[in-house]
Amino acid sequence: MSRPLLFVLAAALLWSTGGLFIKWVSLSGLELSFCRSFFAIFTVAFFTRHEGFGLNRITGVASVLYAVLLILFVLATKETTAANAIFLQYTAPVYLLILEPIVYKEKFRSRDLITVLVCLGGMALFFVGQLRPQDVTGNLLALASGFCFALYFLLLRHPRAREVNRASSVIYGNTLAVIMTAPWGLAAISSITTHDLVGVAYLGIIQLGIAYTLFTTGMARGVRSLDAGIVCYVEPVLNPVWVFLILGERPSRWALLGGAIIIVAVITHMLLDARSKRRITDAAYNNQLERLS
Repeated sequence: MSRPLLFVLAAALLWSTGGLFIKWVSLSGLELSFCRSFFAIFTVAFFTRHEGFGLNRITGVASVLYAVLLILFVLATKETTAANAIFLQYTAPVYLLILEPIVYKEKFRSRDLITVLVCLGGMALFFVGQLRPQDVTGNLLALASGFCFALYFLLLRHPRAREVNRASSVIYGNTLAVIMTAPWGLAAISSITTHDLVGVAYLGIIQLGIAYTLFTTGMARGVRSLDAGIVCYVEPVLNPVWVFLILGERPSRWALLGGAIIIVAVITHMLLDARSKRRITDAAYNNQLERLS
């Protein structure tokens, strides 16, 4: 494995600990969101300060989406199992397969439709079996987080998103999250325990801030989007594992099956897509050689 890809792997490993620490902290979801984002703002700003703190309309909207998805994911993890929350947030690529052809006028292929249908089947499995009422609420929050995640990535593809600091939406998104959850966060500060303070500091500084820095460093050093996408699926695989090993939370068999279906479907789609693009590139190269000869 190349050194740049190790940066991406390290980021995914740190991201995967999010569910554990969200469950470990006794603060409510909104209180936790306030504290975690507060620490994340200064961490990400410190590591990317040399790029400035510019903001335009595209990154402004992306910031709002980022803030919402952060809060929704924390609330989902508090309400349902860590496995359900992370697997359902990682349905973002399914939404992207539908939205990218509409927004960026790209061709929607039959392979895309098959992937979407398979993933929808996997998503449905999270809502069968023995579910507590809060699990249904948490699952819906996680699905909403995944949808916001997809919209966020759509905006990151916009040409204007590259005109400012690559972390602008992360910095301002966390700032918005702090503002949105301030009534709950500020009320909790006076009674926060050392246990909770350590947990939210870890989530903000390491699980969000340092992990994001590692990820962007790896991408800046030439990691392919395909490789990064596949490696990042370490997060949904390990997230429920840490929670089970440390806290004993056991996801349902239906959730594990649904998560496995989603992960396999998305990774298979990514690999087939990469192979198709490589064939097109090779064909264009061979045609150019024939014209020259």
